[in-house]
Amino acid sequence: MADGTPHPPSTGRRGRRRPVLVVSVLVAVLLAGGVWTVSRPGRSPAPAAAASASVPPPDAQAVQALLRNRARAVRERDRIAFLATVSGAAETFREAQRLLFDNLMRLPLETWREEVDSPVPVATGDRGATMRLTLRYRLRGHDERDVVRTRYLTFAPGEGSAWRIVGDGTVHGLRDDADVWDGARIAVVRGRRSLVIGATGGLEEIAARLDAAVPQITEVVGEDWPRRAVALVPADDQGAAALTPGDSVTNVAALAVSGPSGEDRIVIAPGTFGRLNALGREVVLTHELAHIATGAARDGRTPLWLIEGLADYLGYRSTTVPVRSAARELAREVAAGRVPESLPEAADFDGPARLPQVYAEAWLACRMIAERYGEKTLMTLYRTAGRRSQEAALRATLGVGTAEFTAMWRDYLRKELG
Repeated sequence: MADGTPHPPSTGRRGRRRPVLVVSVLVAVLLAGGVWTVSRPGRSPAPAAAASASVPPPDAQAVQALLRNRARAVRERDRIAFLATVSGAAETFREAQRLLFDNLMRLPLETWREEVDSPVPVATGDRGATMRLTLRYRLRGHDERDVVRTRYLTFAPGEGSAWRIVGDGTVHGLRDDADVWDGARIAVVRGRRSLVIGATGGLEEIAARLDAAVPQITEVVGEDWPRRAVALVPADDQGAAALTPGDSVTNVAALAVSGPSGEDRIVIAPGTFGRLNALGREVVLTHELAHIATGAARDGRTPLWLIEGLADYLGYRSTTVPVRSAARELAREVAAGRVPESLPEAADFDGPARLPQVYAEAWLACRMIAERYGEKTLMTLYRTAGRRSQEAALRATLGVGTAEFTAMWRDYLRKELG
């Protein structure tokens, strides 16, 4: 829509249902859909050591001592000591390390340390020996466990028994797991319940909207969630793609992501997000935060119409956008006598043909439950559906089976949209 008014998404769920986390949804340019996906950063396979390697394997104790110095420099905010660990590297790498340190100093770091995975290099050459490292860090007040990333650093002999860092793994095609502070100067905005880290503008607005969404969502889902959020806003949409490997961000405004170490993040694609109007940005952020608050039903059993319908219900709950405006594509079908025969199936969220209608169908199913049975019952159904079949969950919470519920919902669509 040209003015950016939100309505249920017109592009849909990507990929397949995964065993640990169920939903991965695209958000259209001007719409308010959501994403929950497992972010599994791609780790490049370790190439064989170069046949002409002339640098011996680094001394394990010397390398660990060097990495401890880097961790101490970060902890003590000592820029000179941090950069001393890369003093023998090329200027481009040293400049990248300067930027890294400066960005780290803007973060509310509780911990930050690098550890060598194995004393055996993953690649060697005349420039040095490349080691695979595990980076562990926590953001104070937001991460309850270490966030884990894979990184590659190349080490070369220094003076005496010392070793120095002279590069990363790019010369061997090895890619670090991405973070928003890689390669661009970041700013950090701390809200009451939010932390927004970004390389572009508009961070204050995002923090304010997330802060406002926390109590609204808590009113419905309860207090059994952290009630805080971390949002990452890279410099461009390509940066958002790097933070969500394996998931397309084409026409995506924001994605709720659970990382490999369990950290929850909202990744914002600034180009697409910036084309939303104020109402659209509010709905998108509330929708994404709803996925985090509910865990996006990680059981792998909850029907997708209930997962996405609840997120949209929470996204629209505090707005005054008219139902016919938000569900206008579906409204046109209903007005023409084409009322859907059944609740959306998971496969209906995979294709582009009727995605605005599919999301509207899911949203209005949850809206009907909230209106007729109450929000508490809606949440009871959501949680029960993760343990029992749809039929059993509906009967246990609403007292009707799927067939009767579907008939009620079809009548509700006629009433609201006909």
